[in-house]
Amino acid sequence: MATTGTNNIQAKLVLLGDMGTGKSSLVLRFVKGQFFDYQESTIGAAFFSQTLAVNETTVKFEIWDTAGQERYHSLAPMYYRGAAAAIIVYDITNSDSFTRAKKWVQELQRQGNPNLVMALVGNKGDLVAKRKVEQEEGQVYAQENGMFFLETSAKTAQNVNELFYEIARRLPKAQPNLHSSMLLKDRSAERGRNPCCS
Repeated sequence: MATTGTNNIQAKLVLLGDMGTGKSSLVLRFVKGQFFDYQESTIGAAFFSQTLAVNETTVKFEIWDTAGQERYHSLAPMYYRGAAAAIIVYDITNSDSFTRAKKWVQELQRQGNPNLVMALVGNKGDLVAKRKVEQEEGQVYAQENGMFFLETSAKTAQNVNELFYEIARRLPKAQPNLHSSMLLKDRSAERGRNPCCS
């Protein structure tokens, strides 16, 4: 039900991180409430959309789940360009994936939008017995880089909805001028410039 005085925001959200960190599982858990023990690797990127109501604002997320394999890395800028928010995911049982997550953060800081809402996510919180990256390490790194931090588990749904709701809450603050008509204009301009990827 739409109420008058509600702001509608359409926001592009991109997930970045190493292969096997559970990016697709997080999105599927959020969008469809599903979890599969075996999830095929994403090729290129997968697209989902989901709408959330937060306070007086309705946020429609356009979610790009990017492939984690190194060979697709060069495609990533196509997906994070114009994004309002980014989720950088690592696996708490794999310290290499944390190192790679930091590289994504640096890349976004170099390329990206200064108002980008960024979340650092330690996924696979259900595997704490195999933990290789301490929660504090993630928290400290996120704080130093102006991001918020959560540990999640796509398997148990721990903090998955909280992650997307927190981004939705931060969007209007980070980008007070964000409203759908402006974004639609931007998107048509993007489409003209880059016909392959609208």
